[in-house]
Amino acid sequence: MMNSPKRAIAVPVIIALNIIVFICWNITDVNPLFMLRNFTVSWDGLAEGHYWTLLTSAFSHNMVWHIFLNMFVLRSFGSLMEQILSISSFLKFYLSAAIFSSLCHAVVSAWILHDPEIPALGASGAISGVILVFALMFPKERIYIFAILPLPALWGAFAFIALDVWGLIEQAGGGGFPIGHGAHIGGAIAGIIYYFLSVKPRMRSRLESQTRDPVS
Repeated sequence: MMNSPKRAIAVPVIIALNIIVFICWNITDVNPLFMLRNFTVSWDGLAEGHYWTLLTSAFSHNMVWHIFLNMFVLRSFGSLMEQILSISSFLKFYLSAAIFSSLCHAVVSAWILHDPEIPALGASGAISGVILVFALMFPKERIYIFAILPLPALWGAFAFIALDVWGLIEQAGGGGFPIGHGAHIGGAIAGIIYYFLSVKPRMRSRLESQTRDPVS
């Protein structure tokens, strides 16, 4: 059965950690090379044994627009999902999605883009996973793409996946934008897997329990 705490706890902590790392990127006393080695993920970095960057890179932003956008989306979707799934379940999923999305970026950059040095940072991959779980749980809920275009959540989520697939194809051809499409797709895959292996069975079990024991 899913628990519903009164308010989100994990999401504000995650946001706070992201803000701390953002400040570290932007203060002169912190060595930029230290931040690059420890708070960005790449295939070459993992090959050198920097495995912790699979997680630390997902708490790392060095531009204002990047952290603002990611934290806004995380607060919008993550707070609700935390209340539905429980704090511990949400946190385990979020961290797992962060690690998996970082790994996907590294694999994509090395094996598809043939540039294993490409560094990535940001919470977008983990947040993609959160959005996919939300969309699968509430497929008809209206969301706004780019804060303008209203779409059912499931259609919107898969539209973003399609854009990332298109963007990755463009990058493989030598074009596109410097966006971590591999991480986004990896996070989305993590969300889909988590929904079907964990969330949906619990929803079914809860429904069956309510059917067996109707409230009089």
